Amino acid sequence: MIVDALFGTGFHGEPRPEAAALIDRINATGAPVVAVDVPSGVNASTGEVAGSAVRAALTVTFHAPKVGLHVAPGSFHAGRVVTADIGLEHQPTEHRLVADELLRLVPLRGPTDTKYTAGAVLVVGGAPGLTGAICLAAEAAFRADAGWVAAAVPEAALPVVEGRLVEAVKTTWDDLDEARGKARALAVGPGMGRSPEAAALRDRLLREADVPVVVDADGLFELDPAVVPEQAVLTPHAGELARLLGEESAWVDAHRLEAVRRGADTFGCVCLLKGADTIVAAPAHGVLVVLVEAPGLATAGTGDVLTGILAAFLAKGLDPRLGAAAAATAHGLAARRLPQRGLVAGDVISALPAVLA
Repeated sequence: MIVDALFGTGFHGEPRPEAAALIDRINATGAPVVAVDVPSGVNASTGEVAGSAVRAALTVTFHAPKVGLHVAPGSFHAGRVVTADIGLEHQPTEHRLVADELLRLVPLRGPTDTKYTAGAVLVVGGAPGLTGAICLAAEAAFRADAGWVAAAVPEAALPVVEGRLVEAVKTTWDDLDEARGKARALAVGPGMGRSPEAAALRDRLLREADVPVVVDADGLFELDPAVVPEQAVLTPHAGELARLLGEESAWVDAHRLEAVRRGADTFGCVCLLKGADTIVAAPAHGVLVVLVEAPGLATAGTGDVLTGILAAFLAKGLDPRLGAAAAATAHGLAARRLPQRGLVAGDVISALPAVLA
């Protein structure tokens, strides 16, 4: 066993050459490594790794978990994290690690609720060839306990969605205003496509939005901050956020904390950056970190499921920032109940009721 105590929580930047060489030797031994407080080479405050960094099997961190142990890429170096109490008093922190108990904030249906007051959602997307995305989002919204869900698609895609969705109301992009009037939250983007017509519809819905709105997938393409309302939640993966910020995907992967905060500040709304460490930022707030811990979610369609869950939670009245963190929590918990090999997005939807029970 190797005990790594080269650097502590004050480390930032890239190790000097002699330290980097020693870190590389540690990693090359194949021996299990126990890191003291934080793996050497990892920025404890951000999770950034600028050069060589120890890959630990176990990190024993003092007093409380560090942000860099749970935000990638630092989290990939930490291994299992154990916290050792050293007698310090706990104080409020800028960033927060989300506990599963956050789901208690999701309102339960009461005896006086109707299908509309239980949570009414309109999902807009579903261009021809991309109808699976809107179907997954709509089904997830129902399984996340929404009482009423409508799906708006182009006229050409309507027959497909009519045959696929049973419980949802179906309408077209040209005739969605009645459904929009009933909705308490919108989800814009799943399978929407990138046509001029889709972009124009997205921008109109965002400019006119008087309820919270989730913007995902194609809804994020060439999105103008000027049309995004304060009550919006953007849900990009690293590649989508990189395009929004004019950066490369590799930069977002290396600077996830900075990237998600830039996303929130640039667009003036909540930004949820998806990943093994799903992180939620809002202007003038610290970041919320959700430990997803479900590698099976790395499959097509699971982002659409998250969109539907979040739209349902917003329709129930949850604050966008906490609603985003709660949706990511439910998403991860549902996935962790399932075998990770061969998992598909529909499996996650079917597991949601048990997680929210």
